[in-house]
Amino acid sequence: MSQPHLARPDVSGRRAVPVSFALLLCLPALVTLALAAPAKPPDPPHEGDVVLRDFQFRSGDRLPELRLHYLALGKPARDARGAVTNAVLVLHGTGGSGRQFLSPQFADELYGAGAPLDTTRYWVILPDGIGHGRSSKPSDGLHMRFPAYDYDDMVEAQRRLLVDGLGVRHLKLVMGTSMGGMHTFVWGETHPDMMDALMPLGCQPVAIVGRNRVWRAMAIDAIKSDPDWQGGEYQAQPLRALRTAQDLLLIAGSSPIPMQAALATRDSVDRWLARELARRMPALDANDLLYQLDASRDYDPSPKLGAIRVPLVLVNSGDDFINPPELGIAERELKKIPRARFVLVPASEKTHGHGTHTWAALWKEHLAALLAEAAKP
Repeated sequence: MSQPHLARPDVSGRRAVPVSFALLLCLPALVTLALAAPAKPPDPPHEGDVVLRDFQFRSGDRLPELRLHYLALGKPARDARGAVTNAVLVLHGTGGSGRQFLSPQFADELYGAGAPLDTTRYWVILPDGIGHGRSSKPSDGLHMRFPAYDYDDMVEAQRRLLVDGLGVRHLKLVMGTSMGGMHTFVWGETHPDMMDALMPLGCQPVAIVGRNRVWRAMAIDAIKSDPDWQGGEYQAQPLRALRTAQDLLLIAGSSPIPMQAALATRDSVDRWLARELARRMPALDANDLLYQLDASRDYDPSPKLGAIRVPLVLVNSGDDFINPPELGIAERELKKIPRARFVLVPASEKTHGHGTHTWAALWKEHLAALLAEAAKP
């Protein structure tokens, strides 16, 4: 099987402890409050697995069985023909899982009665992408023999999860955060008639280059350069490499205004960093992380953005290290999409850097407006 261009996976044979990279990047959340237990949705989520048989990756590699895990909130509604009419797909970021969307800052704002994704009205589907959460990933056992998946593979697996596994052929909405936002653009281009609206958050509709590519390459290089990595065949995690990678993740997710206020002395910075590293390092698997970072290598929806036909709202924040607004990318590229709108949440003491995408109170009004627009005849 072909290998990632920048990456490699684990031979330890043990399962990595799942970690939400998307929440790792919510650094101000880590500064301003402890990570809370997931909020209880109006109804308990349904949880399940769909096994996709003989899944072929764009590289040509195949897996006899590709497992996709998912959570679902609410219940499917069906028309007279039995077709599901109320499905919503929500996609997580790099290193995350669908479970992150049970966090209070997301769930408490969106799922309740009368909220934009009221689960008495919508069937909200939260999958774990390939290589993430409880879906098939390198650390399950194949390690560096796991196929080098990319974003197109991940979107195709999501489509098959819906169509083949859950019987969903049309969506009211596709939305996603960070990597999931990029998947949202891929969805809009490759399946333009399969949804009524699109809402990417915390991303850009162009190739990952410049500083965004540099910090990813640094994290990958740190792992591959650590002698303890042993070409991916380590028996214990390469801790020196993972510490460097984790440092980069924290910087990539940082937000200057809340950090300046909360970490006001040198000692408070030192204590915070030591505490966060001790808490987060055990949750990382080097090979899974390499694959997760490398999956973005050939993402570039910009040439085909005009294929997107449904209403789209892109939301970024002014303090996002990964998607700095001064580049002006969103304003330029969204002109290619007939019914697109860009929202920039200004940086403030309430924003959370790249992680603003998960703090729904800051942008849920735009989601409500998008759904209302998509519902118009």
